[in-house]
Amino acid sequence: MSFSFARVGALCLRYFYLLASSWPRLIELVYWPVLNLLTWGFLQTYAMKTASGTLFAAGALVSGLLLWEVLFRGQLGFSISFLEEIWSRNLGNLLMSPLRPVEFVVALMVMSLVRLMVGLVPTVILAIAFFGFDMARLGIGLVAFFALLIMTGWAVALLVAGLILRHGLGAESLAWTILFVFWPLCCVYYPLAVLPWWLKPVALALPPTYVFEGMRGVLADGVLRLDYLAAATLLNIVWAVAAAWAFVFLLNQARAAGSLLSGGE
Repeated sequence: MSFSFARVGALCLRYFYLLASSWPRLIELVYWPVLNLLTWGFLQTYAMKTASGTLFAAGALVSGLLLWEVLFRGQLGFSISFLEEIWSRNLGNLLMSPLRPVEFVVALMVMSLVRLMVGLVPTVILAIAFFGFDMARLGIGLVAFFALLIMTGWAVALLVAGLILRHGLGAESLAWTILFVFWPLCCVYYPLAVLPWWLKPVALALPPTYVFEGMRGVLADGVLRLDYLAAATLLNIVWAVAAAWAFVFLLNQARAAGSLLSGGE
C-alpha cells in the first residue's frame, strides 16, 4: 500500500479529540513548562543581581530551559499519544487496520508538535513578560535549534515506543525518565568544559550537546557555529536510523511473541 495522508489525518483527528475533550490533559501540557520556567527564571534573576556572570546576563539559563522543554516535550508528546493506544487497548486494532507503521509514526510526530506548541507558546510569552527573554537574540539559530532538538526527541520516543511494544507497560516509565539520563550530559545549563574528560566523549555523541553549546555561543559571542549545527544534524540522522531499525525490530518481535494484544491498563 502507498502512504496515505488521509489515514495519518484520521489518526491525528482521534488524538486531537482526546486532547480537546480533557481539560486535565491540556492543563498538564502547560503546567510543567510554566512551573520550570518560573523556578529557573527567578533563579536567573537572583543570580544576575548577585553575580556578574556573562552567561546569566545573556539569559542562557532561561534559553537553555526553553530549549530543553522542546527536547523533552517533543519526546513526551510522541510517547503519550502512543501510550493512549496502549491504555485504551486500541493498538492491536490499529495494527490490524490498513494503517501502515510509518503512517502511525508520522501521526505521532504531528501530535508531538501540537502538544509541544500548546505548552510552549504560553511559556515563551511568560518568559518574555517576566524575564525579558529575547527570541531575536538567537536569530535564525532558534529555528535550527528547535528542529534539531525535536528530531532527537522523536528518535528517543521511537525507541521507547518499540520497547513498550516488546515489553509492555513495564517499560512505560521510560517515556518520562529516559531523557533525564541525558540531562547532565547534554550541557543544558553549563558548558562542555565543565564535564570531566572521561564524560566528554559521551556528551559529544549526543546531538543536543551541540545545540546547547551553539546556543551559548550565540548569546555570549553573537556567533552561530555552523559546525555545531552540522555535527548535530549528522548525529540526528544516525540516531533516527538506529531508532527506526530498533522500532521495526521490536515491533516484529512483539508480533512474534503475541504481545500486541496483551497490553492495556
